[in-house]
Amino acid sequence: MHRPMEGVRILEVAQFTFVPAAGAVLADWGADIIKVEHAETGDAQRGLVRVLGLAAGKNGSSFAPIMEGPNRGKRSIGIALDKPEAKPILEELIKSSDVFLTNYLPSVAKKLGITLEDVRKINPDIIYVSGSGFGSEGPDADKGGYDSTAFWARGGSADGTTPDDADCVSFMPAGAYGDSIGGMTIAGGIAAALYGRKTTGEPSFVDVSLLAVGAWATQFNINLALLTGGPLPKVQKTTAAPGNPLTGNYRTSDRRWIQLSMLQPTRYWGEFATVIGREDLVDDKRFATMEAMFENKDAATNIIADTLAQRTYDEWVVAFKDMKGQWAAVQNAWDLGNDEALIANGRIVDLIDAEGNPQKLVANPVKFDNAPVQITRAPGFAEHTDEILRELGLDDDGLIALKIAGAVT
Repeated sequence: MHRPMEGVRILEVAQFTFVPAAGAVLADWGADIIKVEHAETGDAQRGLVRVLGLAAGKNGSSFAPIMEGPNRGKRSIGIALDKPEAKPILEELIKSSDVFLTNYLPSVAKKLGITLEDVRKINPDIIYVSGSGFGSEGPDADKGGYDSTAFWARGGSADGTTPDDADCVSFMPAGAYGDSIGGMTIAGGIAAALYGRKTTGEPSFVDVSLLAVGAWATQFNINLALLTGGPLPKVQKTTAAPGNPLTGNYRTSDRRWIQLSMLQPTRYWGEFATVIGREDLVDDKRFATMEAMFENKDAATNIIADTLAQRTYDEWVVAFKDMKGQWAAVQNAWDLGNDEALIANGRIVDLIDAEGNPQKLVANPVKFDNAPVQITRAPGFAEHTDEILRELGLDDDGLIALKIAGAVT
């Protein structure tokens, strides 16, 4: 069964990426995701026209990765949650859903009547899921946060990746970096809650914060700091393991990078020396044992650096392709989008946009039964309002009345 969530309905009252990314994963897995958007403006993320200094989409196309990534496969309905006329529609959607998924802060949720208590009064069996910056309890429960603040900065990754003598703190390596990781975490929590409800009959309140996801991602360092009783030493500019020149990154002639990670250097030294065209080093006594290599680590590091700097990134990728020693090309976003392993495993997926043009998106990392994931585009704003309302039993007169009242779009 490669779409294990088929038959599950999730009502998503959320915007931006963190929580909607969870809905996208669950849609990939087969769930029916009804996305509730603001009746006038829609998801606030639709208004972001530039990302990382680039246009969010291409001229003449509605396809914008910032919306497509976290919203593919969903249906959109525009509801004015603050209007009394919209209440019956929201209640019917809650009654017919297995999961209520939101990232609205407690104060806003209370104002709109979508708190845990409000939703459970309508559907006592529903699983209620809250994604937030800092968790549902404590002094920051009603404080908003993005992944750059809650996950990256406060969650430890910014400090952990910034060298001691840096002029500025390192920034996230990709847009919505923590949001995407957090969305996957929420999806896993929902799957567990659905299983728990099936086995015990009890619905869960699932709470996931960007701060908690950030702490989990850096748990190795946090646990070590708690054990030693203070902050850890700052990261150095080199990533090489002490005394092991076959770890760390080396620059190529075209200023790209190759990452080596051969934790048993003497085991791989002969093969590595041969691959880089330095057969004269295979039996070099300076590198014959761990003790000798440690004593001559600087010489080995300089030899490797000088040699790799003589050829291009692409040339070394080809040369190292069948090498048994562990290494990786330091890939950029374009490289990853064309990575043969991702493509072979169906993690770069084709889809058709609203204009009928072929596009590509990254699939979620979980694969079921080696079946290719099937992805459809993200919905246009309120694209499925009429369809969803008709499923709830409304006729034409009812639809018109709600639209006149401004309750739906």
